[in-house]
Amino acid sequence: MKTYLSVWFNSEGARPTEVTKELEELGFEVTQGPHDFTYEWSKGVSTAEILGIGDRIQEALKGFEVVFSLETI
Repeated sequence: MKTYLSVWFNSEGARPTEVTKELEELGFEVTQGPHDFTYEWSKGVSTAEILGIGDRIQEALKGFEVVFSLETI
């Protein structure tokens, strides 16, 4: 399974390079297309694990003034 992450930036917030660095440290890869980042799960994933990665993203990007959206398929 994969989790796709889209990020909306604010002109008063963190630079895209700063956001990318934080997300890469969480295991996300930069992608091109309808989503900005992808996280590849090594096995099947539970709802709790998906919510957990959402929590980790929120914590990592706190204060960056960005909005994000997750989609796991």
